[in-house]
Amino acid sequence: MTPDAMHATDLHQHIQTALDLTQPKSGAYCMPDHSAAPVGPCAVVIFGAAGDLTKRKLLPSLYNLASCRLLPDSFAIVGFARTEMDTATYREKLRQDLAAHATSEVDPALVQHLVDRSYYVSGSFEDPEAYERLAEMLRHVDQTHGTLGNYLHYLAIAPNYFAEAARQLYHAGLVRERDAQWRRVIVEKPLGTDLESAQALNAELRKVLTESQTYRIDHYLGKETVQNLLVFRFGNGMFEPTWNRRYIDHVQITVAESLGVEARGGYYDEAGALRDMIPNHMLQLLSLCAMEPPTSFAAEAVREEKAKVLRSIQPLSGERVLTHAVRGQYGPGRVGTETVPGYRQEPRVKERSNTETYAALRLSIDNWRWADVPFYLRTGKRLAARTSEIAIQFRRPPLTLFRDTPVEKLAPNQLIVRIQPEEGISLRFGAKIPGPSVRVGPVAMDFRYRDHFGLTPSTGYETLLYDCMKGDATLFQRADTIEAGWGIVTPVLEVWKALPARNFPNYAAGSQGPVEADELLARDGRKWRPIELP
Repeated sequence: MTPDAMHATDLHQHIQTALDLTQPKSGAYCMPDHSAAPVGPCAVVIFGAAGDLTKRKLLPSLYNLASCRLLPDSFAIVGFARTEMDTATYREKLRQDLAAHATSEVDPALVQHLVDRSYYVSGSFEDPEAYERLAEMLRHVDQTHGTLGNYLHYLAIAPNYFAEAARQLYHAGLVRERDAQWRRVIVEKPLGTDLESAQALNAELRKVLTESQTYRIDHYLGKETVQNLLVFRFGNGMFEPTWNRRYIDHVQITVAESLGVEARGGYYDEAGALRDMIPNHMLQLLSLCAMEPPTSFAAEAVREEKAKVLRSIQPLSGERVLTHAVRGQYGPGRVGTETVPGYRQEPRVKERSNTETYAALRLSIDNWRWADVPFYLRTGKRLAARTSEIAIQFRRPPLTLFRDTPVEKLAPNQLIVRIQPEEGISLRFGAKIPGPSVRVGPVAMDFRYRDHFGLTPSTGYETLLYDCMKGDATLFQRADTIEAGWGIVTPVLEVWKALPARNFPNYAAGSQGPVEADELLARDGRKWRPIELP
């Protein structure tokens, strides 16, 4: 073979290898949007790179984005953590973590592609010299991989380090934007433990970051069904006209877990169900469900309407907490076929802990659309099933037409938006039962994402990481919405702290929750939907 022929063969093989790396693999994650373009050159810096969130969610998400051709060739990962290791060791760890936690079978060539673009810096999050080493590594990455000084810093670290890490990044020059460079910081929850601490954290972040650089992440908003709420409401003419107090009786938002606190007993015993779920996940679901139509799908237009909803929620203060909020703690019981211990018997939980593992609220939105329509929120551990959903219950039709028939009552129509474990939407309505007499029976029209669009093996973080690298903040929380959320639950926290529960544990593991939660709705002549698998 001549030298020219050998060169041509090598070039062909190089091009073919590059093409292979950019083709989605069978069974791999791929965002079903042919208009989605790869992000521009950038480096992702993962603080807490040796931690659980990184190996279980962040690395698999980046791999999935790469498999879908949404990461550029000018891309790199820089891990930063206190654990002592060098880049070679970190690369081997990355390879092992992807093999163990990827959402589909990994392609060795694509894994190698990411491994070759991964680096590691060890050091304390409080040590200025460690940030100098990080800055030096990022300069090397810019020169080697052409990342152009665009950095996404993901703070997958303990909340008490958020402000310090942002401050150190600022002093090291790693969040200063110049020319066409962008620098962004993702902050994980919990963002404070009450209104005062949330305001303090936001104030510290504002000293070194602009609001447009700060991305407060909530992984629930990465789920397809949650995002689909906007399309479902505003892209279908049949639903939006009825999405108001004239037609809707009430709304139930449920986030139920069948698991206990597992190995999180130490954290959970300080936080509790109310802090852990409601100011972030559940109020975000409420705001998407209740918001007014934005002027566009631009980030600020959507986020402003969500903020308006939270600011319109009537505050729970004083005696209203006693009648509008319920707490519970699970005792021993059975979940499925398994006998499980009570919360106070879990590892790292105080023997006489007064921490709630269940919380329910009755909230009212003080605006024209939702006047007199209650929103019921509930979340808890060790319940009958793992399920998250938004249930819209419509008003009952009058019985006048059916007065001379065997129909004694008409079941209300329900629209169920299922978030997990089966993402989809179900519409429950009445239909005539075949036969000579007029009898009405309940039927359901079910839409499941996996049936219509196929099963997408994702972590829930892919869209959020992609949007942050693109600079789209639509699905991220602003400082004012974080503070508005804490403003809603802080009065409840204060009353519960002043009046410790006397009846804990008050629901058995594997049940529907405490009887007090049933009474919360019974006073309004309503009842919860059963917690069960779809």
